[in-house]
Amino acid sequence: MTSQLVALCFDANDPLGLARFWAGVLGWEMADDPHEGITLLPNDDTGFRIRCLPTEEKKTEPNQIHFDLTSNYEAQEQTVARALALGAQHIDVGQLPEEGHVVLADPEGNEFCVIPPGNNFLADCGFIGALASDGSQEVGYFWSEALGWPLVWDQDQETAIRSPHGGPKITWGGPPVRPKTGKNRLHFDLAPPADGDQQAEVDRLVSLGATQIDLGRHGAGHVVMADPDGNEFCVLPPR
Repeated sequence: MTSQLVALCFDANDPLGLARFWAGVLGWEMADDPHEGITLLPNDDTGFRIRCLPTEEKKTEPNQIHFDLTSNYEAQEQTVARALALGAQHIDVGQLPEEGHVVLADPEGNEFCVIPPGNNFLADCGFIGALASDGSQEVGYFWSEALGWPLVWDQDQETAIRSPHGGPKITWGGPPVRPKTGKNRLHFDLAPPADGDQQAEVDRLVSLGATQIDLGRHGAGHVVMADPDGNEFCVLPPR
C-alpha cells in the first residue's frame, strides 16, 4: 500500500508565531506537535496537517512550494486583508497586474498567492486550492506514483495531481526548474498505513526514483529522502 501524505512541514524561526499566522488565515486549530513545533489540524477536505518546526536557519531563497489560496468561499479582498492584518506583506515576484492574483509573504517570508474568483483549474477545490511547486515533469510523475494520486494535468511538461478524496492539487510548473541551493524550508511527511512497513515503503520509493539522505536532524524513526528533483521529504513510521 502507498504512503499517505500526513503533513506539509514548514521550517520556522518562530514556530508558534508562524502557526498562529496560518491558523488565522486558514481558520484551522493549533495543537501540540507529537515531536516538536506546532501542528495545525485541517477542518476541511485538505487531508494533511501543517507542521511548523523549529530551525535557526534563515530564509534566503524563494520556496519550492507555495500555497495558492482560492476565492471560492470568500472574496479575494477579504482573504488579503485578513492575511495583512495577521502580519503578511505584499511582495513582487515578477507578477503582472493582468494576472489578477495577489502575491503575499507570511511573517517569515514564505510566499503564497491569493487567486481571484473564476479560476477554472481550481474551481472545485477548497480554500487551499493548490500546493504550487517548482519542479520537473519527472517529479510530478514520481509523486503521482508515490502517493497513488492520479494526474489531473499533464501538458507542456506541467503536471498536477490530486487525491481521489479531494483536497488541494499539487502542481509542478515544469522547466526551467530553479537550481536547488540548500535544504527546502517546506517538505512533505509521508507515513505508511498502520498495517504497513516503513522499510518496505522506503524501498518502494527508491524504486520510483527517490534517494535516501541524511541531514543530521530529523524526528525519531523518520527516514529522510529526496525526490528526483532533490526535494527533501520524510517517511514516518506506520500510522
